[in-house]
Amino acid sequence: MDEAALHDLLSGRRQDFVAKLLRCGLHIASWGYASVMAMRNHAYDRHWLTTHRASVPVISIGNITTGGTGKTPLAAWLANWLVAAGHRPGLLSRGYRSLDPSEDAGRQTRARQDASCDTSAELSQGNDEKRVLDRLCPGVPHLQRRDRVSSARRAVTEFDCDVLLLDDGFQHRRLHRDIDLVLVDALQPWGYGHVLPRGLLRESMSGLRRSDLIVVTRANQCPEKQRQVLLQRLREFRSHNEIVEIAFVPRRLVGLDWQPQSLDSILGKRAISFCGIGNPAGFHKTVASLGVESLRSHPFPDHHHYDSQDLKFVENLARESSAEVVLTTQKDLVKIASGDWHGPPLFAIEIGVEFLAGKELLESRLRQLFPQPLRVLFRPGID
Repeated sequence: MDEAALHDLLSGRRQDFVAKLLRCGLHIASWGYASVMAMRNHAYDRHWLTTHRASVPVISIGNITTGGTGKTPLAAWLANWLVAAGHRPGLLSRGYRSLDPSEDAGRQTRARQDASCDTSAELSQGNDEKRVLDRLCPGVPHLQRRDRVSSARRAVTEFDCDVLLLDDGFQHRRLHRDIDLVLVDALQPWGYGHVLPRGLLRESMSGLRRSDLIVVTRANQCPEKQRQVLLQRLREFRSHNEIVEIAFVPRRLVGLDWQPQSLDSILGKRAISFCGIGNPAGFHKTVASLGVESLRSHPFPDHHHYDSQDLKFVENLARESSAEVVLTTQKDLVKIASGDWHGPPLFAIEIGVEFLAGKELLESRLRQLFPQPLRVLFRPGID
């Protein structure tokens, strides 16, 4: 079952007998998942499970649902803000669905052999988020490992980081965090109202009470009435009214040679698009905002690794549609070597963060992390 079919099933849009039977089974399975998550959180809350504290501040960027809420653009904004403030941030992530080293090496070789490919644009090892973040915040160490406590130790001792950004860290409670940022997508905030596998919630919505700040993403893409309902619902889980709202705004285009181009360069052109991200609907809205004639759009599974058949499919789709350009996301473009693409000009849309509300609040919380220089070794255990 592909992701579109899965969303039709979980959302209730599919109403046949088999779908209803499947939802019933998934609902029963979700009881076990919810119980396990509740017991795990209770064990951490009661200090029955050990939390490890780093000697430097840790900022977690997470969410309460599966799928794309926009963690990567916000992580890049935070890393660059910290660098501009004189700090040495490090990024920690699990490295979900990184390429197999042999497959990645083959793609790197093809990239090197392509004379039009700048050496700075060679594909680096790691998953799509790492490759994008390496470009958006160059020079910031990014460690990918399932054991993020070990990664934190290495970031402090080997890379001299004085602040750590924990990507997708809300449910990763082994590493203590000083700020818990929880992202909620305004277009799909509650994961169809059920925990996995019946819905897309990673835990009960009551878990939002652990957050320090809630960040509503794509707040500009939902109707005002829907936005107000969402904000009111979020306030039910908070002891305060502090919520940050952001939009993801197209900044420019980048091609397979990673040279930037103005958004105006595709204005009025016939375009198709494709993506392999957790929230394709958000990307489709972005494409529609660029002033192109959007002909067709094709979603691939989240974190999809493109092979020659996938690329040939998109190339044929472009030719059948008489498309002049093909648009995708940076997370998808980093997985495609220039020598593997034979269709119309292919561009990724570079996305930036625009604050609609709460920027001063977030910056104030960040500054509070550094009352004075703190340089001691990493130490385990709970204070």
